[in-house]
Amino acid sequence: MTQAIANRLSNFKLLFLFLLTSLSLTAQITESEVDVLVERSLKTFNVPGIAVGIVKDGKLILAKGYGVTNIKTGQKVDANTLFGIASNSKSFTTAALAILVDEGKISWDDKVTKYLPEFKMYNEYVTNEFTIRDLLTHRSGLGLGAGDLMIWPDGHDFTPKDIVRNIQYLKPVSGFRTKYDYDNLLYVIAGEVIEKVSGKSWCDFVETRIMKPIGITHSAASWSRLKDTTNTIVPHVPTDGNLEVIPRYTNHIFDAAAGLYASVNDLSQWLILQMNNGKYGDNQQLFSKEQHDEMWKPQTILPLSNTKPYKTLFRNYGLGWRLEDVNGHLQVYHTGGLDGIVTQTLMIPDLQLGIIVLTNQQNGAAFMAISNTIKDSYLGIKNPDHVTTLSTERHQKEDDADKITDEVWTIVDKNVKDKSIKIDTKKYIGTYKDNWFGEVTIYDKKGKLYYTSKRSSRLTGEIFFYKDQNFVVKWNVRSFHADAHILFDLDTNGNANHFKMKAISPLTDFSYDFHDLDFIRIN
Repeated sequence: MTQAIANRLSNFKLLFLFLLTSLSLTAQITESEVDVLVERSLKTFNVPGIAVGIVKDGKLILAKGYGVTNIKTGQKVDANTLFGIASNSKSFTTAALAILVDEGKISWDDKVTKYLPEFKMYNEYVTNEFTIRDLLTHRSGLGLGAGDLMIWPDGHDFTPKDIVRNIQYLKPVSGFRTKYDYDNLLYVIAGEVIEKVSGKSWCDFVETRIMKPIGITHSAASWSRLKDTTNTIVPHVPTDGNLEVIPRYTNHIFDAAAGLYASVNDLSQWLILQMNNGKYGDNQQLFSKEQHDEMWKPQTILPLSNTKPYKTLFRNYGLGWRLEDVNGHLQVYHTGGLDGIVTQTLMIPDLQLGIIVLTNQQNGAAFMAISNTIKDSYLGIKNPDHVTTLSTERHQKEDDADKITDEVWTIVDKNVKDKSIKIDTKKYIGTYKDNWFGEVTIYDKKGKLYYTSKRSSRLTGEIFFYKDQNFVVKWNVRSFHADAHILFDLDTNGNANHFKMKAISPLTDFSYDFHDLDFIRIN
């Protein structure tokens, strides 16, 4: 054998080994394996219905529904079933702005006041420096979910104009552009910028300039704009040991942050577009590669406090997308949550892999177990049982939270039965006002104290004595899972003149931001 032939054989062996290694890293999970995984997740996490989509190399290779859309009707979930995708909508908002950037109508670093002169933050410097980019990157200085009680729960009468006006009253918890704290309100304001610049509402712009061109025609930018609602999920929440169907969120105020209703079939087009640098159809460009890269460029650093189960060297937020390293691969993703609905869209661009998991119950461990397991099959990671791990972690968190809430309600029940404890309810009765949330009334009803919000009437519940000047409110709508402390201050005459609030359970959704309220008695 000549040396040349030997060298060629050696190179062939190396190539063969490389191909084997590459194939092992992109071994596709089978449909039957996905079936087993999702059915197990439905039972483990008590989720009625799930839809899963897998995109690979520019094609939708799996789209399937499991379980039911509604536990009352038993209608089956399929690949065209529509789910509220919540904050996965944020990437549509940044794409809409990217289109306007491409058209020369705005710049990412234009000041917000250029388009919304009435916009104000907590101080003049931040107001004057606040850019469109700042609206999208969760680095405003405001705390996690600050002001979300203007959009959550549904049933309030706040408008986007109220948010633009009221955000100035929210107090910062960190320096401007120094720290990541997730927000929704600034995406609502970004939607107002889109309307001001384009002359179209956020919904009109997203549907006509994004969804329709790339072939998303069955879905809609908001619940009220769906042409056909016969194949849509309803939200479910575990309440007092039973799964409960609850009213869906329908308010338009949330559209630019969390409005879309979509199916896995339709969302696959969105992920294919994203992984194709904004190209769709016959080499058409929805937004330029330059703007695509801008949206996927790190903007705000996220902490690396818990990187399990993957090796993760960085976490960042881009423009409408989270960006992180997963075992040496860039992962681009987002999640979304409404009452009774949680969802995820995820991409690993260098593998041309996209994963969509949509659920109609608010246990996020279900979508995470499914997407992680599918992802592992392409990363060549063998045998981690994400369903068991995440279920165990979730139960531990719930047990820890239950200990806190049970202790509070045990004391409250004891106080109710203790006839020696006399509460002068007249000291607390009155109307109180917070600068951004508006008025609430504390009133007597047959000798019991009640709380109700003027602008968010579903936030109504009975108030119970806990200890000292600390009371707790138990909301009439039990599916909120958001009972809260009320901490009164008394004036020199012993009457309540001020109070603050704080959620009882550490698992209370961050959008119930009671801790950002500061009520002063007005009568």
